[in-house]
Amino acid sequence: MQTVIVNIYYTGNNFCGYAPILPGCVSTASSLPEMKKNIREAIEFHVEGSLKDGDIIPEVFCGEYELEFILSTEALLNAYSDVFTKAALSRITGINQRQLWHYASGLRKPRPAQCKRISDGLHKLGAELLTISI
Repeated sequence: MQTVIVNIYYTGNNFCGYAPILPGCVSTASSLPEMKKNIREAIEFHVEGSLKDGDIIPEVFCGEYELEFILSTEALLNAYSDVFTKAALSRITGINQRQLWHYASGLRKPRPAQCKRISDGLHKLGAELLTISI
């Protein structure tokens, strides 16, 4: 099974997603789960329409594929803002709360090293949570 990358950004009020391999195929939604659902439907609709029109589509869409969602830092912080407080994220990542707020609001864009700290902190937490049994 091949993988199709979907980039997701936060636009201040909504999430916006697109598959770079399918120019012109975009979708928006007010939540991340809704965005994932909408972009799946948009891709299916786009591919179906392209095939009906006789357009050439990327080979990956001729078989089974899965979507891999890549979130911008702003999208990630806003998507999970009801799960993680800025204080909790600060403890997990080592990045101060004010800086995280600037990233979430789009006032500042994090450097790649800061993105890595956020990603590494969340992955470490996820790995720790996977070791817990109740």
